[in-house]
Amino acid sequence: MVADLPFFSWHAMLCLVLFTVHCTVMVSSTMDCDEDDRAALLRVKAQLGDPVQLSSWLPSTNCCAWEPPAVFCSAAGRVTGLALSSLDGVRAPVPPALGELPELVILQVQSVRGLSGPIPPSLANLTRLEDLNIAGTSISGPVPSFLAGITTLRTIVIADGKLAGPIPRSLSSLPELRYLDLSGNMLTGAIPPGLLHGSFRFLILANNRLTGEIPADLGDVDTLDLSHNQLAGDPSPFLFGIMKAVAKIDLSWNELEFDMTDVRFPHHLRFLDISHNRINGSVAKSLLDVGLDHFDVSYNGLCGEIPAGRFMSLHGAECYDQNRCLCGTPLPPCTADTGP
Repeated sequence: MVADLPFFSWHAMLCLVLFTVHCTVMVSSTMDCDEDDRAALLRVKAQLGDPVQLSSWLPSTNCCAWEPPAVFCSAAGRVTGLALSSLDGVRAPVPPALGELPELVILQVQSVRGLSGPIPPSLANLTRLEDLNIAGTSISGPVPSFLAGITTLRTIVIADGKLAGPIPRSLSSLPELRYLDLSGNMLTGAIPPGLLHGSFRFLILANNRLTGEIPADLGDVDTLDLSHNQLAGDPSPFLFGIMKAVAKIDLSWNELEFDMTDVRFPHHLRFLDISHNRINGSVAKSLLDVGLDHFDVSYNGLCGEIPAGRFMSLHGAECYDQNRCLCGTPLPPCTADTGP
């Protein structure tokens, strides 16, 4: 099995593109930032406990030139992007003053473990926000339902924290939402249908406590990671198909149950992990024509001879561990006794 590329490596590139499109870094001392925005940022600093990494944030200086962390401004001097990361020593709730930056398009908070408590309702004031990215914190409470009122949101990442409760069904009303990552929390309940819209859609809900069946509308996403939950049912009729555009499907460590024998996997698929489920039948012959970089069907109830040749020759024995009665390359040869 080939390891998958870290999520944040390419999500960072996505955010860089968004910054390039929406934000211009103001380095000229002749173009100062907006006074109200500077005051709001200074309140953010104070509410975080004046971390040493923000020592350049001073009242008499141009906030458009504050870095690191990065403050991004428009040509008019309004703060449109803010990236806070690796703020050591912070022990504070999410600063309510973040909601006092009305022109903010991108907000990123990364690797600030001391940041705790719920996401404050003041963030509902960020009516221009397109990219909300909060990861690697101790933020708790529910996924805020007020996010559904920020209709400009295209990306929501609130990952690797302590969120609990259900995913709000109201998020499905966001017309521009294409990327949703709530992984690494303690979310419960079913996955609401209709969460994503438009093209190039990504849903990452791994490492939660979600239950129920996978919504049928997720059959048209580009990346789907629902691993390490308690999902049940048979998603094969709508998730798989030769012409599907999906590139990554990770459904590992769930309670899914279906017969894999006649499943026709997408030719564009590059990552498939359906290990640690209750999948039966035999390994699908359609996988002969799918050039997977990552493949894992271990810890299921599969049986019979593994299809040989073409792209199947790329996968080692570990991809098939702990199934009922699989045989053939790369496992030991089939015998007369091999069978259900």
